[in-house]
Amino acid sequence: MALRGVWQLKKLVVSYCNWGGSSRGIRAFMESELPALKEQNPQLEVVTELNRGQHPFLKGLYKNKNERVVCVRNLSQDEVLEAATKLRNSLGRKVVKMKTRHVTKQPSVQGTWSTALKL
Repeated sequence: MALRGVWQLKKLVVSYCNWGGSSRGIRAFMESELPALKEQNPQLEVVTELNRGQHPFLKGLYKNKNERVVCVRNLSQDEVLEAATKLRNSLGRKVVKMKTRHVTKQPSVQGTWSTALKL
């Protein structure tokens, strides 16, 4: 995803095994879909690395120094393309769990409402 017109994903690392069966989908992805992905995204540096005997994964390196790793073990080439697209479209921020359901700068002076209120 672009933040202020700048794509946040700067490097996509495609790690696979040339022998293992769990890498079958990513090898098909590299033959058919990866050249088109490189052509459509000239701002993105795509690196392939061979890891024999290891399960395949995609690693996204973002401009804010964060990285996300997605396991693509036993996925088809369409599912691998979807995972790569999700990495490209994300901002690379960490997921933060919110403490309340609503966020406000001015919390209520009266407090939160409850059914156990006795007047």
